[in-house]
Amino acid sequence: MNHPASAPAIGFLFDNSYARDLPGFYAAWKPEAVPAPVLLYLNQALADELALDLSTYDEAALAALFAGNRLPDGATPIAQAYAGHQFGQFSPQLGDGRALLIGEVIDRHGRRRDLAFKGSGRTPFSRRGDGKAAVGPMLREVLIGEAMHALGIPTTRALAVVGTGEQIRRERPLPGANLTRVAASHIRVGTFEFFARGAIEEVRLLADYTIARHDPALAGTANRYLAFLRAVTERQAALVAQWMLVGFIHGVMNTDNMSIAGETIDFGPCAFMEAYHPRTVFSSIDEQGRYAYRNQPAVAQWNLARLAETLLPLLADEQQEAVALATGVIDGFPERYRQHWLAGVRAKLGIPAGDAAADLALAEDWLGLLQQDKVDFTLAWRRLADAAEGRLAPLQALFTDHLALDAWLQRWQVRRAGDDEKAHAAAMRGANPWIIPRNHRVEEAVDAASDGDLAPFLALLAALQRPFEENPALARFAEPAPAAFTAAYQTFCGT
Repeated sequence: MNHPASAPAIGFLFDNSYARDLPGFYAAWKPEAVPAPVLLYLNQALADELALDLSTYDEAALAALFAGNRLPDGATPIAQAYAGHQFGQFSPQLGDGRALLIGEVIDRHGRRRDLAFKGSGRTPFSRRGDGKAAVGPMLREVLIGEAMHALGIPTTRALAVVGTGEQIRRERPLPGANLTRVAASHIRVGTFEFFARGAIEEVRLLADYTIARHDPALAGTANRYLAFLRAVTERQAALVAQWMLVGFIHGVMNTDNMSIAGETIDFGPCAFMEAYHPRTVFSSIDEQGRYAYRNQPAVAQWNLARLAETLLPLLADEQQEAVALATGVIDGFPERYRQHWLAGVRAKLGIPAGDAAADLALAEDWLGLLQQDKVDFTLAWRRLADAAEGRLAPLQALFTDHLALDAWLQRWQVRRAGDDEKAHAAAMRGANPWIIPRNHRVEEAVDAASDGDLAPFLALLAALQRPFEENPALARFAEPAPAAFTAAYQTFCGT
């Protein structure tokens, strides 16, 4: 039986702990109704994972639901409060300016997951913004989020995107959209920063809630807040290492865009590197290169230091002792990052654990070759897997300096001597994707979708969901962008 758009929504078993347990940490608010909702995308597999029963709803009802024109039973929409360091400068009040946390569900694996709208209209935190979003950036978030998920990188994901039937004003009028985002939570470093301005009990309440939600095993430890800081630091070290290993550049690593849960969040000006260069920047607003590819680990450490500052009153009674404890964790970040990156790069190189210094040198010299010859980052790693089973030509075709490449390959072959070549190459292909969200393909897809043609978006999405499978029919999605495109390419925050 199909339900009309005005019928109450069922199938969402909400348990909204943030709204229930943290009064004063948000503003209760409702999404703005939109004139003509149209369902553009629905992630049915994710809906099934979340135990959401959408089977009895027709497309019009689903569009009304995910546009915010009618809310599911049990929803408690709130705009969350947070602050943040944006490009190093502190903004004391940011908050959900165009987003609303609709509620929390427990998925089929017993995990608590947030459902949130993005682009649902103005909130008390909107400042001068309109609270809206456009079709292009919201479908871009689908593509990047699903690509990250398929690559095995912790990430927020899109459940649905609805066209609103509105035109929103940016540099030019654009078709409006509302995205439903799924996250382990939307608690950020900036959430702690908002409540740390002399409000020690609020920080304690937030920390206890976050520990119970994300690190329940720490609740009974002697210094649970120090253990919590250590756990968040570990998650970020692992996450950023994964970004670096696939050439992902977040583009705006402000503290309000760092998830306590260790998920990739906020896909505004992000992009994937093509020709390898550590200083690569695509974001139009990152004029100084603060969030360049090579800077991401150091920025993550800096952001974690801001989190540590908010926790100092909880770590020890004496300020000096608290600072020493926090400093010990933050100073340990580079080594934790290095360990995660080294484990990942060994998998990409197809070598077992061994002498760390020698393996780091091997990996860094490989990256030096890529930089010297301006080799595509993704294809270089993929073609190295071909070389593992004796097929050198595809790899050599990417380089101009064959002497330097051959010298490095000799070192690499010695390091991996004695392995089964085919099994070795297969394992490497499982660590080195063939398809990533190539920037020119992403732009083609979202531009076409903005003009009403979803076919390129759907084709690219299907390819991104199988990044490690080399299918000749999908070869166009694996090809690097023309050099002229990449040289002029910029990304934007979407607001």
